Amino acid sequence: MPLPVSFDDVREAAGRLAGVVRRTPVLTSRTLNALTGAEVFIKCENFQRVGAFKFRGAYNAVSRLTPERLARGVAAYSSGNHAQATALAARELGATAVILMPADAPASKVAATAGYGAEVVTYDRYTEDRTALGRALAEDRGLTLIPPYDHPHIIAGQGTAALELLSETGELDALVVPVGGGGLMAGSAIAAKALHPAIRVVGVEPEEGDDTRRSLECGRRVTIPVPRTIADGQALATPGEITFAVNQRLADAVALVGDEEIVTAMVFAFERLKIVLEPSGATALAALMAGRVPGAPRRVGLIASGGNIDTRRFTELIGAHTGQR
Repeated sequence: MPLPVSFDDVREAAGRLAGVVRRTPVLTSRTLNALTGAEVFIKCENFQRVGAFKFRGAYNAVSRLTPERLARGVAAYSSGNHAQATALAARELGATAVILMPADAPASKVAATAGYGAEVVTYDRYTEDRTALGRALAEDRGLTLIPPYDHPHIIAGQGTAALELLSETGELDALVVPVGGGGLMAGSAIAAKALHPAIRVVGVEPEEGDDTRRSLECGRRVTIPVPRTIADGQALATPGEITFAVNQRLADAVALVGDEEIVTAMVFAFERLKIVLEPSGATALAALMAGRVPGAPRRVGLIASGGNIDTRRFTELIGAHTGQR
C-alpha cells in the first residue's frame, strides 16, 4: 500500500517553497564530534522564518488553497510555532488567520502570532480538546483549517528540511529529529529513505510525552495524559493519524530525553554553537549528547527544529542548570 505522502510530494513542496523559506545553515562542531564520537551535522531550523521549521509545512498547505478559500481565511490550532507559521503564511498570501492557542502558551509565541496579524483565541490544553475546538471554530466562521501536522501538504513541506540537509551532507548513517505530532519525522523519513534507503531515522520525544514511542511499540495510536514538560512544542497526547501511518513504516526508533538533558543541550548550543534553541528544538541534540541514539552512527544529521523562547524563560532554565554545575 503506498504511503499517503511521496518523495515526489516533498520535491514538489521544495519547488513551491523556493525563494519563500530560508535555506537554513548546517553547523558542525569539533567539540560535539569529540563528545559524541560521530561526525555531526546540525540543520538549524531555529533560523527559519518564524524561528522554526513549521513555516515550511504551513506555507506549503496555505499556498495550495483556491483564491476563494484564501479570501474566507484560515484557522489553526497550535502551542506556538505552527500558530506563527500559519499566521505568517496567511499574511504572505493575503488571507486572514484565526489561531487557537493554549492559555499557557509562551507569551512570546502568542505575541509573535498576533504580530503577524492573526486573531488569537485561547483554550485550556489540559481540559479541552484542541482538535474539536479547532474544527468547530473553522466551521463556525467558514475558515479552512490548517492542522499542525496531520495533513499531506504539511508533512511534505516539513520534509524539505531533511531534503536540504542531505543535499549538503551526502549519505548519513542516521537522521535524528524531534517528534511532536510526527509531521517533521514523517516528512524527514520520506525524504531520507528515498535518497538513502539504509539511513536510520530516529525520532526524539520528552520522557513525559512518549506517545509516539508507545504507539509504535503497540502497533496502533495510543493516547497518554497531556504531558507536562519544558518541551511545550512536544506536549501532545497522541500522534497524528497520517503521520503515524508514515512513521510506522519508515521510522527506525524513538529515543527519550529528560528535561534536564534538554537543558544541557540548550546550554551546549548557546555556549559552544552560539545559537539559541527552545526546549523542543533541542531534543534531537539532547538525545545525541546523552548517548540515546541507537546503533552508534558515525555520520549523523540532526534537526534543531526551533528557537522560539523568550529571554525570561531562557535565563530561567539556563540559570537553574548552570547553578547546579
